[in-house]
Amino acid sequence: MPGFDPDLYTIPAEALEERFVTAGGPGGQNVNKVATAVQLRVDIFRLGLPVHVFRKLKELAGSRLNSEGVIVIQAQRFRTQEANREDARNRFVAMLAKAHEREERRIATRPSKASKARRIEAKKARSTIKAGRGKYRPD
Repeated sequence: MPGFDPDLYTIPAEALEERFVTAGGPGGQNVNKVATAVQLRVDIFRLGLPVHVFRKLKELAGSRLNSEGVIVIQAQRFRTQEANREDARNRFVAMLAKAHEREERRIATRPSKASKARRIEAKKARSTIKAGRGKYRPD
């Protein structure tokens, strides 16, 4: 898969659940009265993802993934419910896009002759420094 295009991917409605809760932080009395924070809950088993994407998404979710297989994304950065709702969805789409990325395999290389020589020279220099730390022994 060359890249992730969120416009070509549809998330089933039954996999998403939004809960609105009161947010913490600054905002005066409004913050205590209005439920502006959003908890986006995504059931990863209902997404129908390929196995490699599913595994990577579980890894990326980390502590946001609970034991039922639901990713909980909390958004309370903004003062309005709609902005927080959009923020939570964008964060999930970004996580899903990251899960679709394939890691490039590293090509194994060997140390060059020059790097081996530098390493040996550094070891010899350190050895002479340490050899000079002992007690003085007149010959």
